[in-house]
Amino acid sequence: MPKKTSKKEKTIDKTKLPDAYIAGAGTVVEESITDTLEKNYMPYAMSVIVSRAFPEIDGFKPSHRKILYTMYKMGLLNGARTKSANIVGQTMKLNPHGDQAIYETMVRLARGNETLLHPYVDSKGNFGKAYSRDMSFAASRYTEAKLAPICAELFNDIDKDTVDFVPNYDNEMLEPTLLPAAFPSILVNANVGIGVSMASSVCSFNLAEICETTIALMKDPDHNALDTLKGPDFSGGGLMLYDEDTLNEVYRTGRGSIKLRAKYEYDKKQNSIIVTEIPATTTVEAIIEKIIAQVKAGKLREVSYVRDDTDLSGLTITIDLKKNTDPEKVMQKLFRLTPLQDAYSCNFNILVHGYPKVMGVYEILDEWIKFRVDCVRRRTNFDIKKKKERLHLLEGLKKILLDIDKAVKIVRETEEEAEVVPNLMIGFGIDEIQAEYVAEIKLRHLNREYILKRTKDVDDLREEIAALEEIAGSDRKIKSVISKELKDIVKKYGQPRKTQFFYASDIAEADEEEDIPDFPCTIFMTDSGYFKKILPNSLRMASEHKFKEGDFMAQEIETTNKSDLLFFTTGANCYKTKVSAFTETKASAMGDFIPAKLSFDEGEVPAAMVNTTDYSGFMIFVYAGGKVAKVPLNAYETKTNRKKLTGALSLKDKLVAAIHIKDNELIMLRSSNNRALIFDTALLLPKTTKSTIGVSVMSLKGKAQLVSAEVVSAETAEGLKKFCCKTIPSSGSAAKDLPDPDQMTI
Repeated sequence: MPKKTSKKEKTIDKTKLPDAYIAGAGTVVEESITDTLEKNYMPYAMSVIVSRAFPEIDGFKPSHRKILYTMYKMGLLNGARTKSANIVGQTMKLNPHGDQAIYETMVRLARGNETLLHPYVDSKGNFGKAYSRDMSFAASRYTEAKLAPICAELFNDIDKDTVDFVPNYDNEMLEPTLLPAAFPSILVNANVGIGVSMASSVCSFNLAEICETTIALMKDPDHNALDTLKGPDFSGGGLMLYDEDTLNEVYRTGRGSIKLRAKYEYDKKQNSIIVTEIPATTTVEAIIEKIIAQVKAGKLREVSYVRDDTDLSGLTITIDLKKNTDPEKVMQKLFRLTPLQDAYSCNFNILVHGYPKVMGVYEILDEWIKFRVDCVRRRTNFDIKKKKERLHLLEGLKKILLDIDKAVKIVRETEEEAEVVPNLMIGFGIDEIQAEYVAEIKLRHLNREYILKRTKDVDDLREEIAALEEIAGSDRKIKSVISKELKDIVKKYGQPRKTQFFYASDIAEADEEEDIPDFPCTIFMTDSGYFKKILPNSLRMASEHKFKEGDFMAQEIETTNKSDLLFFTTGANCYKTKVSAFTETKASAMGDFIPAKLSFDEGEVPAAMVNTTDYSGFMIFVYAGGKVAKVPLNAYETKTNRKKLTGALSLKDKLVAAIHIKDNELIMLRSSNNRALIFDTALLLPKTTKSTIGVSVMSLKGKAQLVSAEVVSAETAEGLKKFCCKTIPSSGSAAKDLPDPDQMTI
């Protein structure tokens, strides 16, 4: 038993404690796990989401923004390239996360890496490739970089109070919270980020299309973006399945899956498929590895060799084909079996006012327009302030024009320098700022011509200020300015789409059945549910079958590798698969355990195995209460690749047997009170409902139940005439001369 702690609190003489004593230090306090997570983990999660992982409305994560702003302050917008190591070193003043992390971020922004549709960094040297997993970029001491010309549209007017600035991590300098991007860069360049419990994946769109759409939405908020924004445009090109429903979902919700395909051409001379553009979601190495794996698996027998021929001219994957091969059919298989066809999952999760939010294209552009309107208004107000300050100075200078000699006399006769400005203020009735400006004029400029030139712009300045104030006070006029800027950007930086379209109607899908080799085989299922597929030559050389203790062979069927298999279970389910899904084995092996292989529900065991190629015939379900159901086998045929059909038979009574018949057959039923009955299945009407319990066939007395059912031949039935019945239901006849039911195999 633990010792009971005293409820008395000990008094501590704090005068005898060391200076470093902290009240409560070392005390163990009980705390809820939810409170601990909220205090310790939630700040970390929010820091990752807000400060690292997700882009903001200007289109940049903090790491991107710090690099570009550092390069801008280094004069790399118009200057020559400098070593990447210099840029990385300077960026560490804003981003203290290590030089390699900074450099890797800069690599993704570079033209040489080919990640972005409109790269922000003009690079020289090896920056790796976005489409290659193994092509590493060179060290920062070898490569050079500067800002790309399009960055002028990111930093224009950044010094005109268009965005807020905050201190860096050591309070030594200021950095912008956002960049005043003059175009919707958030949608022009792709951005992917993984935060805590959420992620972001923003695909890129064509610059001209996105600017045109933005202008249209500013004019008409109900504009249909599909009319101007045709779909994503990826830096690697390729082909995109044009599906208006999917695109509309992405534009409205920010979520959706866009199907992409590689672009290829067929070289008839070399009998090769040349792939030149691949989906943005994969790499050259991943594609080649998958093709090799499929060739080894026997699913791409038409391919003889595949290699990476990428060089300085660009991406190239060469797929050599065997003779007499249709390249179109091979490509359909490649699209289905390899990442040459892939899907880009859109998840437009963006930080807005410090909070992550999943938005569609419409909402993103709406937020960007609000952001840009604020930038332009702040820039306009800044210009108004500067022009008013200039006007104020010129108005003071204009007063000096009235009597230059007086101004010279005041300056000359003032004994103390500190009194010059006050004396000018008194002499001309101007304020201190104006007087300071006049006092600073050089002696050579104290002539009428100079002063007239300086003051003739007063009226123009007043008109400019009035025009700017009118713009600042009107959202409509600010949007007009933004539209003009967007049109200018399209003229300077617009480029044709790289990603083209393909349509569902243009696709001739290859039949998946063609991939499955066809050959004869024999399939076996034991009473416990073990399955074997054995080839004829292996079967001829086989010794005895291997069984689990107490198990025995329940079914044996000669079939082909392409046929379908249906497993009916005691849980009233039907599990569908193909013979080709099982590997060939030998009689000496135990085989595959069907419930595990097909993921049966707990407690289910197979009641019957049915093999078919055309779903012809009927299923005969025999129940313990004497009822029998006849269901067409084509009721279990599905157009989709469903693996499990529920409600495949009735659960109202215990299933005794499930028998597949091609045509009407004679079936013998045996009961627990040793009676037997032979009936023709033609007496049963087929039921369209799979879960039907059927009709009464054998009348049972007392607690008797059916215990077995088996198909008998016409010859056998001829010798057992007394058990045959012409109408149902029937009570059957005593079966004293027949074998014991437990010794009968169905």
